[in-house]
Order: sequence, then structure tokens, then C-alpha cells
Amino acid sequence: MIGKSNLLEREEAIRRGTDFLYHFACEKKNFAGWGSDLLNWFYIMSSRAGSAKLRRLALAMGQERARQWRLDHPELPLEADANTIYDLIYGSDMADRLGIRDHVLTAQLRAAVRRFPASDYLWFNPAAEPPPADVPEQCACGEWNARGRKTCRRCRKRLAMINRYQVWYVALIRTYITYGSGLTLGASYRQVLKWLPRMRPYRSSLVPSDPDFYDTVYAVTHVVYTLNDYDLYQLSPAWLPDEYEFLTANLKEAIAMDDPEMVGEFLDTLKSFGLGNNHTLIRVGTEYLLSSQNEAGSWGRTNTRHIYRNYHPTLCAVCGLLDYSWRGQGLSFPELKPSLKKWAKLSGVST
Repeated sequence: MIGKSNLLEREEAIRRGTDFLYHFACEKKNFAGWGSDLLNWFYIMSSRAGSAKLRRLALAMGQERARQWRLDHPELPLEADANTIYDLIYGSDMADRLGIRDHVLTAQLRAAVRRFPASDYLWFNPAAEPPPADVPEQCACGEWNARGRKTCRRCRKRLAMINRYQVWYVALIRTYITYGSGLTLGASYRQVLKWLPRMRPYRSSLVPSDPDFYDTVYAVTHVVYTLNDYDLYQLSPAWLPDEYEFLTANLKEAIAMDDPEMVGEFLDTLKSFGLGNNHTLIRVGTEYLLSSQNEAGSWGRTNTRHIYRNYHPTLCAVCGLLDYSWRGQGLSFPELKPSLKKWAKLSGVST
């Protein structure tokens, strides 16, 4: 059984992680690059955490940061590209949810979102094709190249391709976020999720550095997040049997990889399937996170050249340690339940 000492240790670890994330978000460079994502975390904490004290703390932090975000983004830039428009939609929606609204920017974004096709926002058109394997990674020289190119148009070096699971989960996230703000990126969440049977079955890791495994993990966790409204509802394993089986089978692999970001997402999503703090997997993952927290309250490395990598492991670890105020079993898109049940029958996995 989880004792009082463990609960207090978790609460202290969450508090320290929250303090780290707030101070990280207060640094101008960090907030300029990833403010939208950080606002999303403050909103989730303020509305989903089981502790009323933690909800109040996250709301106060989030509202202060949302006011700064509004000051930093008073209007839509004239030459905004698709990624800028999406990020502003994301940040503006989170600021709205935290109670800091700007109707002028909202109106500008509603008009601007129609400037680009789905493929500019999502890397592919989910209405017409499954997630592709020919989307180039950003080149080391900094250039983004058109889909299908194999060599960089600037430096002529060979390009690596983005894993199709990453293409898919980015599309899941983006269509989920924009649906919540009443907008569309030229394709719907339903059109992205319909490729779920094509992405199954999921393959476990063969070696710790297997990139397919890494992206598969985040595809699976973001199927869960986008269907449970980011920790608002619990899910039935019968709706997502392949995903549930993958998560229960591979948590220990994430621990063996010494990856607190991944472990946090495993714990977070497993809890949404009803696994409690006394379940063996939850206990093992919790013990790992409690033992791997840095002195500053963070998890993982915080001094890389990639801002995202400096905070996201901490964000995920805190969420993995949380108790949530679940609103029962349900779906963020209730109309998709018949499809999930139909696809579950095709999966061959029993729960």
C-alpha cells in the first residue's frame, strides 16, 4: 500500500517541479519559444489536479504567464506562416482557458487559419492518405525542405525523414487543440484518428536507441491524451486494447532507458485506464521518478541547446506523479466511441 510518507514525498516532488517550471517559464527566451505549451500545462494543472491547493497555485502562475503572453502577442504578424498561426491559436486558446482573453487576436486567427491547406499545418492531408514516411527532418543547416526531398535544397546534404508515428501524433495534437478553440486546420481530428488501425500493431523496443520505439510511445500516449481530454476522463481498456497492452508491457523499458519524460507519460496515461497508485507498475514508475529528480526540482538535462528538451521531461514527470480529479469514464469526442469499439474488434488484443 502507498503510505503517508510516499504521498508526502510525491507532493514535495510535484511542488519542486512546479516551482522549476514556473521560473523556467519566466525566462524571456524560454517563454518566447514555448510559451503556448507552458500555458497548456498550467491550465491542465489548474483544472485537472486532484489537490485544490495545487490547482489554485497553478491557476495563479498560469494567469500571470497568460497576461505576459498577451502582452507579447498583441496581434497576428502580417507574414505569419502556418506554424506561427497554429502556435498563436494554441497559446491564445490556453490564455482564454486561464481567463485572460483577447477578442481582437481571436478574430484575426479565425480569419488567418484558412490561408493554408491541411498539409502545411500537419505535413500531410489526413483526409486523403495515412501518415507518410517522406517528410524530411529539419536539416542541420537550419533549412526546412519540402516533403519528398531527399537532399537539402540549401546545403545538398542527405536528409533524414520524420518517423510516420511522429507525423501522426503531431497531427493528433494539432487537430485536437484547434477543435477545442472552435477552429480547423483544414482537416478534423476524426480524419487523423481514422488511421489508428493502420498504425497498429505497435512494436516494442528491440534496442534502447530504437527511434521507432521512441516515436511509437508518444503516438500511443497522445492517442490517450487527445481522447481523454488531457486527463479529464478515464478510458476503458476495451476501447483501446492495443494501446493499453503497449503501455503495460513497456513501462519498464522506459525506466531501463532512464527517460523521466517517457516514464511520466507512461504513468500519466496508465492512470487514465484506471491503474491506481498501489498498482505494481505505478509504484515502480513512481519510485523511479522520485529517485531521479534533480536538486533544482527538475528532471533530465536542463542545459541543452533545445529549450523544449530543457523543460518537457519535468512537465511530464510532474504529470506522472499527480493524482487527478477524474470526471468519470468518457471521451473528449464521444461520437467516436462506435469507431473505437469497431477497431478494437479488429485488433486481436483481448483486455
